[in-house]
Amino acid sequence: MASSAPSDPGRRRRLLYGRRKGPKLSPHKEELRRSLLPQLALPLESGRDPRRYFAADVGDVWLEVGFGGGEHLIEQARANPQVGLIGAEPYEAGVAKLLSKLEGTDVSNIRIHEGDARDILEALPDARLGRVFILFPDPWPKTRHHKRRFVQMEMLDTLARVMAAGAELRIASDDAGYIDWVLERGMAHSGFAWTANCAADWRIRPAGWPQTRYEAKALHGPPAYLSFVRRGNMGG
Repeated sequence: MASSAPSDPGRRRRLLYGRRKGPKLSPHKEELRRSLLPQLALPLESGRDPRRYFAADVGDVWLEVGFGGGEHLIEQARANPQVGLIGAEPYEAGVAKLLSKLEGTDVSNIRIHEGDARDILEALPDARLGRVFILFPDPWPKTRHHKRRFVQMEMLDTLARVMAAGAELRIASDDAGYIDWVLERGMAHSGFAWTANCAADWRIRPAGWPQTRYEAKALHGPPAYLSFVRRGNMGG
């Protein structure tokens, strides 16, 4: 299902594919959306240094595109307290799951955007992100739906703009067609270099890469873990 996003008339209008609404949330999760989400919501401001979105000083900012239930995001935040983690997720139930995991914890380095990750990327100044995660996105396997895939050459242009030199782009999928799609575009883009030196580099989940709930299901096949580094200049 496609929905029109964003609602802010000052932003470029575009389609967001996938669900926003799901089954009715429990009363407690609805309360978390009313009480906790406003405290953690990302107040998007065009051109603002993303480190200023966090109450504590952070040395770097990482972005997860489509965090699902938030397992990976919260584990990264706990393991890297000096990093500010921004999570984008349009699905209401996924945001509610993350809020329930954060409730009562001392994790303070997460900010949430309940919406399209492109809103964040559009607002960011150049070279501000140290890492970007795109983990097990919808592979949109039908050929007529390939235009819906998040990883496109135009998106890699955008990521190259907002990522600092040496920053890491992590992409994981268990769909062979999607993996080939990402490799073809990532290796063709002058702003990125694939870091793998042998098959184990992409077949085995690296250290510091927490497992997601979706990954554990391995619905389509063995996962691949792709890591690209942002080149120091666009010419490679």
